[in-house]
Amino acid sequence: MRRVLLILALMVASASHAMATFSIVAIDPATGDLGVAVASRYFAVGAVVPWAEANVGAVATQANVNVGYGPRALELLRQGLTAQQVMDKLFVEDTFPGKDGRQIAIVDSKGNIVVFTGDGAQDWKGHQKGATWSAQGNILVGPHVVEAMGKAFQSTNDELAEKLYAALKAGDEAGGDSRGRQSASILVVRKNGGRNTNNDRYVYINVDDHPEPMRELRRLLDIQMTGNHQTLMNRALADNRFADALKSAEHLVRYSPLTAQSHMILGFAAYLAGQQDRAIAAFKRAHELTLPSQFKQIWENLSNRPAYQKVIEDKAFVSKVTGS
Repeated sequence: MRRVLLILALMVASASHAMATFSIVAIDPATGDLGVAVASRYFAVGAVVPWAEANVGAVATQANVNVGYGPRALELLRQGLTAQQVMDKLFVEDTFPGKDGRQIAIVDSKGNIVVFTGDGAQDWKGHQKGATWSAQGNILVGPHVVEAMGKAFQSTNDELAEKLYAALKAGDEAGGDSRGRQSASILVVRKNGGRNTNNDRYVYINVDDHPEPMRELRRLLDIQMTGNHQTLMNRALADNRFADALKSAEHLVRYSPLTAQSHMILGFAAYLAGQQDRAIAAFKRAHELTLPSQFKQIWENLSNRPAYQKVIEDKAFVSKVTGS
């Protein structure tokens, strides 16, 4: 009972204080991906701060937070307003107390970015804006948090989800929320990029309550990205886009480097992309990571897939891989 009362007391305390947070909103001009990453000493920050819609925009609403800014901003962006016009309208419509303590960042689908940090937000508060991103925070250890986030985002040569994670990790390592750590979230949207049917959430992972939220976020992101690139690879194989399939197979190995099946999939994809030497190396690594009986079982499971029949038909190549 005492533990339950303590948890309830912490939740009430969190709900009554400003949203101490560091976040980043961004767009990938090459793909159109839009996203938000956020961390805080606050329970389930992903349920409050990040909002995004594919081909529309991304929003982070925090500090003396008006959560309604998120869905309303997306609604206005959908109507064709620019990021700046949306922000102006949000403030005009905001009749709730504490407006001078709001912090909000918006990026629209055309790459326009606006950010506002109210004088009433708690120190340290502030933001830094780049060509494709905005990093902002409040109740931070200092301005070097958002500076580190911007540098990490710009120096990470990867897809948007990884750039957002790098920025968030850099902010955390720079000190982040002055009160400590508790939760983190990453949301990236891409039209039809999500799992299953009619889903635009390419990445949506939340660490609601954890002593090391960044480490847990990394674990979840690895799982999410493995699934994403498995889907992308399957689509590429179905369309005979073997170079694209190989790129996604490379990501499978990146996110699951000690899994024999990932290396075996890379071997099939490399063969289909015309890189037999690389395929041989991938299958060899799969051999090293598993017992012969397990290798045979994985091989049989994968070789039954129609996409890999061209590989199976090359008897000389199969002999090199399986020794039979």
